[in-house]
Amino acid sequence: MQIICDAVPWAAEPAADDRQAAHRRRRSFATLSGALPTRVSVILAANFAGACPNLQADMRCAIYERRPLVCRNYPVEMNPFIQLDPAKKACPPEAWMDDQPLLLRDGRVVSDLIRRNIQLARDTDALDVEVKRRLCSALSLNSAALANEGFVVYSPERAALLTALRHAADDRDDQAPPTGWRFISNRSDTITSLEVSGAVALLVRAGDKMPYEYMGFHSPSPPPVNDAAPQSPDML
Repeated sequence: MQIICDAVPWAAEPAADDRQAAHRRRRSFATLSGALPTRVSVILAANFAGACPNLQADMRCAIYERRPLVCRNYPVEMNPFIQLDPAKKACPPEAWMDDQPLLLRDGRVVSDLIRRNIQLARDTDALDVEVKRRLCSALSLNSAALANEGFVVYSPERAALLTALRHAADDRDDQAPPTGWRFISNRSDTITSLEVSGAVALLVRAGDKMPYEYMGFHSPSPPPVNDAAPQSPDML
């Protein structure tokens, strides 16, 4: 299991009719990065090599009747602001398009059952916010990527994660103060902008030893001139 974190500055509450902000707010928790109010979103995701471990030799699902919502809803997007793109799905489109019941009509999910499952998944995501906050606190996780720029991915040891999950799920009366978070980026202009806003921010580069993986969506900033490799006389 991996813990995936991103965050957004939240210096002021957005307008009431800002639907994207409302979606992010309900699935994130409030904290501080330095002096900057911030909201952190956390995703728990399974990561394994190869085919799904529940796939049998005859290509049938071994847990079909109790498969999780993410499987029941596939390939529909859980984020209401992301359009379904077959090219970005791991399973081949013919597995769920050609001779299957109609999935979408005018961008709307046709199946009442899938629509209910999507809403259930979104509601569960919102209900789990405080558990995720306590989980991060229990594991001393406090770094997140800037939303829409990348993700910070933690891969905690299995036993430690299980212990922390149990503690986070049971500790419903936890009144611990919010953990101070820092933003991670591979772009120096992002770091500068965040620091000017009062946030704690750290620039990472390929090869840096970190207790997490940084997955950036954009090309990193070039290294400073004084970090560049020395040029030979023939190159000058």
